[in-house]
Order: sequence, then C-alpha cells, then structure tokens
Amino acid sequence: MTIDTPRTTATIEEVAAAAGVSRSTVSRVVNGSTSVSPAALEAVQRAIADLNYVPNRAARSLASRATMAIALVVPEDTTRFFGDPFFAAVVSGINARLSRSDYVLNLIIASDDPRDKAGAYVRSGAVDGAVVVSHHTSDTFIDRIAAAVPVVYGGRPVRERERDYYVDVDNEAGAYLGTKHLIDQGRRRIASICGPLSMPAGVDRVDGYRRALAEAGLESGPIEDGNFTADGGSAAMQRILDTGIPFDGLFVASDLMARGALAVLGRAGIRVPEDAAIVGFDDSPVATAVRPNLTTVRQPSHEQGERMADVLLSLLAGGDPPHVTVLDTSLVVRDSA
Repeated sequence: MTIDTPRTTATIEEVAAAAGVSRSTVSRVVNGSTSVSPAALEAVQRAIADLNYVPNRAARSLASRATMAIALVVPEDTTRFFGDPFFAAVVSGINARLSRSDYVLNLIIASDDPRDKAGAYVRSGAVDGAVVVSHHTSDTFIDRIAAAVPVVYGGRPVRERERDYYVDVDNEAGAYLGTKHLIDQGRRRIASICGPLSMPAGVDRVDGYRRALAEAGLESGPIEDGNFTADGGSAAMQRILDTGIPFDGLFVASDLMARGALAVLGRAGIRVPEDAAIVGFDDSPVATAVRPNLTTVRQPSHEQGERMADVLLSLLAGGDPPHVTVLDTSLVVRDSA
C-alpha cells in the first residue's frame, strides 16, 4: 500500500521559475509594488495561482529580519494632527496603498521630542522604513531616522539632499494660481496669511503669491504667519487689520487659516467677497463648511499619501523609484472670490 504524502507549499523560487522572472520580481508582486511590468505581473499572478503559492509572512520576516511595519512620523502635536483635514487625507492615501501590501502602519506623533523617543524607536529595528509628513527646520531627529531606515518625505525636505526621496505638490504654482485669480477678479491690494517659514510649503506659497503680484506690477500687501491653524489664521487676520493697511483681496495658504480669517472679518463688518475676496489652499472639507464657500487651491493630498507609500514600498522591495515626485494643483472657484 502506498501512502500519498501531501505536497509541500510552493516556494518563491518555484514561482519565479514558473513565471520566467527573478525572485525579486515575485517579491515585488507579493508586496504590492507597482514597479513591475504588466507582462511580468500577469505571469507571476498566473504562476501563484497554478502553484497555489501562499506567501509566508512570518518566514519572510525571520529570513530577512523585516518587521513588515512602516512608521508614519508626524512632527506635530496631537491637536494639530487630529484637527487638520490635510493629515486625514494623507493618512488615508498611505493606508489605501499599504492595504494592498503585507505592511502595517505605525503612527508616531512627535512635535517636541527632546529624549528622541521617536528616533530611538525607529532605530531599534521596530520598522522597516518611514514616511515623514510636515517637518520643520528644527526637526533634527528626522536626520537620525533617515540614517537608520529608508525614508520618504511628504513635501520637500527642509535640508534637501541628492539622495532624498519625497512626494510634494507644486506649492509655488498653486499659490501663484490662487493669487492670480484674485488679480483677475480686479483685486489690487492683496494681503496674505502664510504658513510657517520654517517649512518649505510655507516658503513656496509665499513665493508664489509674490510672483503673481510682481508679474502684475503690484506691491505685496501685509503678510502674517498663521501657523497653518484656524486660531493662527484668526490671529494673523487681526494683525493685518491692526496695520490699518487697506486690502481688497486675501490669499490664505490653508483652508483652516482661511476659516479663522473669515470669522475675524465677519466680526469686523468686512463682507466677503464684496469688500475683500479670499482664496484658500487645500480644498479640504473646511472649504465647503464655511460661509461663503471658499474658493481654494486644490492639492491632491490623498494621492500624495498613496504615492509616498508606493515609493517607500518600491525602495523596500529593492526597486529604483524616482527621487522627486511633484503633483499638480488646481483652482476650485466657489463664492469667496
């Protein structure tokens, strides 16, 4: 009598041989990387189905010392992180991309980390890579993280180096577009509420605002930092009013700051858009929650999150993704300008 022994599970090498591709290509397909040709993807998927291959995550982790975890590092406080729709959209995009891979996401919020707990956690081997969003000039602990694991930045790094990988939106072009819309509406005295100049996005949006004014032969109006928050936007708007300098247009570098500015203008009896037209930046849910609905520059935050995760997954799979990805912005016209 013969006894049939059950067939052992197919190996990744057998899948690669059946598909006629390298082991690393099979690994990229299994990990959900998009850096695989359609023909190779189809061949690998067919081989996986034919051989009934089941990826052994635990075995892969032990063999490669991989944790199958990625850190999302946000150098902000919890109030800012949970109160700004931008972060929700970016995290949604990152999670959507990781859901098609074996990786899980660990969130690290570290606005003030004198003991470098975030850096120590990443350097301990707890994660395979990191995505960093909303970094400032003072966030030096990010450099130590980048020295330990592959890192992809959301936005241009504060200290950009040739080896860095980042996914950004065209902040300068977006601010130019929003300010030019105000000019095209006949506004000639245009003030601005900007983001922190310790952040590249804050600098770029001021540059775009100034470029549009310069091309139109107009002088810059008052510029005040609103720290990318609603309360900061309120305070900045009040400081602009306190200067006594007249304005008939206002470019605001985030929708949250614009919400704060609108409240101050309303209390001051300044009508929008009749007395002063306003353009925001983000096209977040805030834009349609305020009255009047906000004309704003749309940045594709969800897509930015997806692309950041995609670049990091490609790096972890041994791929060669682009170092720099810049996404376009667009103008969404509503009632405020």
